[in-house]
Amino acid sequence: MKAGVDVGPTNTDAALLDDDGRVLATVKVPSRPDMPVANVRSALEKLKATDLTQVAVGLRGSATSVTRRRELRRVAVLRISGDSARAVRPLFGWPADLRDAVNAGAVIVDGGGGLERDDWTPLDRAAVSRFAAAMAGTAEAYAVVGLFSPLDAEQEQEAAELIRAEVGDMPIALSADLGSLGLLERENATILDAALSGFAQTVADGLGTLCPGAAVFVTRGDGTLMSLEHMSRHPGLSLGSGPASVLRGAGALTGLEDAVVADVGARRVRVGVLSGGFPEEAVGGARIGGVPVGFRIPGLIKVDRPVDDAELAEAVDRLQPGADRLPLVTVGGGAQAVQQGIHPEHGLAAGAIGAAVSPVGGFYERIVRLPDRAAVAAAMDAVMEEARAVAVLAGADPRQTVIIHADETQLDYLPGPFVKLRARAAGPPSRW
Repeated sequence: MKAGVDVGPTNTDAALLDDDGRVLATVKVPSRPDMPVANVRSALEKLKATDLTQVAVGLRGSATSVTRRRELRRVAVLRISGDSARAVRPLFGWPADLRDAVNAGAVIVDGGGGLERDDWTPLDRAAVSRFAAAMAGTAEAYAVVGLFSPLDAEQEQEAAELIRAEVGDMPIALSADLGSLGLLERENATILDAALSGFAQTVADGLGTLCPGAAVFVTRGDGTLMSLEHMSRHPGLSLGSGPASVLRGAGALTGLEDAVVADVGARRVRVGVLSGGFPEEAVGGARIGGVPVGFRIPGLIKVDRPVDDAELAEAVDRLQPGADRLPLVTVGGGAQAVQQGIHPEHGLAAGAIGAAVSPVGGFYERIVRLPDRAAVAAAMDAVMEEARAVAVLAGADPRQTVIIHADETQLDYLPGPFVKLRARAAGPPSRW
């Protein structure tokens, strides 16, 4: 037996499934504000499930913390770039209230500085140590961002060691762990990862006590799962996970891998696309709490309630990929108010079902310099192996983890034969 739970702002849904993915029962309980662990406990108690081997939880609390500016740690931001990236300072463009809630201080130090190793400048170790010492007692977490960490993360790791030597065992988020390439989006994501570390640890500790003997996972914004330990290290990965679970659940309930999905909630309708069984990412990058970030979250169009049929139809049309129209699947607690689309059985608990049936995922992205096309295959093999390793680290069964997507992009705007390689891996949750 396995259970999925989707903690929404109004209600918390739970679903009980067998190992073949058949839905055995669903329940709905009112959500208590700012009590995610208590909401999960109430839903599981009403589900009356025993002998669970796995519980997967869709949490929207991380996004709520960011949008409401609550339960956020103050972060000291260290950017390693030297003069090449001083024009735009860390936290540039953040809403003032969010910046005030998160920012403990920021500095740009020398280091990195080139696409080739011979062009790199040494990390200014003394400047890193001075900054860490100056932030002691003020910062509750640190974010370390290297301009060229997608090429080589060594200086980020070196800086983290220097920070620990000054301040001890503090949460330190490294941008290289998040994998995205754009400096500002990656930096913003790293800062939010650090800011959410306290909230994530509290939730992870609470969820870990709910179901003794069961493996507990949390949903991610890309439609996969991660272990509680992985979530406590990278809480930002849970941003966008609620809609992602709904999209996955709509696909599981209809057997469709490609569809437009309307999630009809109590306050609004969110429309997204399921592509190849997984949520289609936001085009042009994601924004959380008014901040552009490098996290992978679903691209959504929001329609306010009460639902206007014409407005909903326009949103669905905008998400259609072309002349070959995708079917519309309508799910969510308010789905009965919408006549359009396929209404699957158990659609009211699509988010909980999507959480229960999702695999554990891993993503890896790197820029590499290739002397010729013959080297692409070996470089891609290395990137795919890293993606598999990330998935296993997040809790996937290493014996069944496979690559679900890989691609390469020629970076013509960089001097020399540089390419961006990306790979996604997924596997069933490990029970050991």
